[in-house]
Amino acid sequence: MSDRIAVVTMEEIAPIPLPQGSWSRMVLTGDSVPGIASSLGYSVFTPGTVTGMVSHEVEEVAYVLAGRGELRTDGAPVAFTAGQALHIPPRLWHAVANTGDEDMIMLFGFPHPGYPPTERR
Repeated sequence: MSDRIAVVTMEEIAPIPLPQGSWSRMVLTGDSVPGIASSLGYSVFTPGTVTGMVSHEVEEVAYVLAGRGELRTDGAPVAFTAGQALHIPPRLWHAVANTGDEDMIMLFGFPHPGYPPTERR
C-alpha cells in the first residue's frame, strides 16, 4: 500500500451519459488510482430522469447532496432527499428516479475498484 494521497479532479474523468441529459463520473477507480480497493462516483440526475433497472454484484452506498428522488425496486419505492444516505444491498434490482423539479446530485461508492459487475434489465 502506498503512503501517497491521490487527488483526482472530477473534470479529469469522462462523463457516462444517462437518460435525459443526466450523467455520472466514476471519479475514484483503479484507473484513476492504481491499487485502490473501492470506488467513488458522482451523478447528476435531471428532473424526470429514471434510470434502467440494475443489480450490482456488491453493495452500493450513496449520499444525496441535492434534490430528491426515489429508488424503484421490485417492491415499494424508497423516497430520499438531500442530506440522506442510502445503502443498497448486493443483487437488489433498483433504478434511480429524480422526482423533484431540480437536479438531484448523488455521491455513490462500491467496495470494488471500479463500477462492479452489474446485470441490467
